[in-house]
Amino acid sequence: MIISHRYKYLFVELPHTGSTAISAELRELYDGSKILRKHARYSDFLRIASPEEREYFVFSAVRNPLDVAVSLYYRYKTDHHGRYSAERPTVTKSDIAWFRWIQRTEADFPTYFRRAYRRPIPYDNFSREAHRRFDFVMRFENLSDDFANVLGMLGIEPKRPLPVANRTTQRTTDYATYYPPELIPRARWVFGPFMEAWGYELPPGWGRLPAPITARVAFRVIGAVRRRLATPLAWQSARNRGRIE
Repeated sequence: MIISHRYKYLFVELPHTGSTAISAELRELYDGSKILRKHARYSDFLRIASPEEREYFVFSAVRNPLDVAVSLYYRYKTDHHGRYSAERPTVTKSDIAWFRWIQRTEADFPTYFRRAYRRPIPYDNFSREAHRRFDFVMRFENLSDDFANVLGMLGIEPKRPLPVANRTTQRTTDYATYYPPELIPRARWVFGPFMEAWGYELPPGWGRLPAPITARVAFRVIGAVRRRLATPLAWQSARNRGRIE
């Protein structure tokens, strides 16, 4: 999480959305500094924020989950920057387990997908908590232009195009090629509700959203529970001042 008291912004870093590049750029060129941990949630910030800080311009990013799944698989497969074999403090036990399983079995992406997404739980992430109420949500697919838009909204002149950082290696640019036809029904069920919520379209030939009704109901019910559990008392004062409705 990155904050600037000069420009009065807060950047909430959502994993796998280009947050490494954005946070580095903010700290290097736009008076940003680290606050809390890298992937802290907005609710964590509200617990410690002053009344003035709660009024800062808040932005983050989202990414097509079909692409996230492929990227995550290749991070495990290639031991991205040695992070999994070194068992760094920021790496979860689940990540280490997936890394070791893929290294041991040499599983391809379809095999990984069937195992990783076999439970009847639709994909979601902590964007569910508050992203809808942020001042701007960038798209990973349009990150450079969206970041420039954010700077403009803050009255900051961009100093250079956004550099690429933390790129995943050994994969093609088209995530859809990793999903053979037999995976498409499951992928639609798992990722469809999130894609629908954020306005993403399915790849050509996959059909059209909306997602299956069972997935949409599960997404709403499970998401509501997750959001309720994540909501701190600090949100109440923010609601009273109009940021959270």
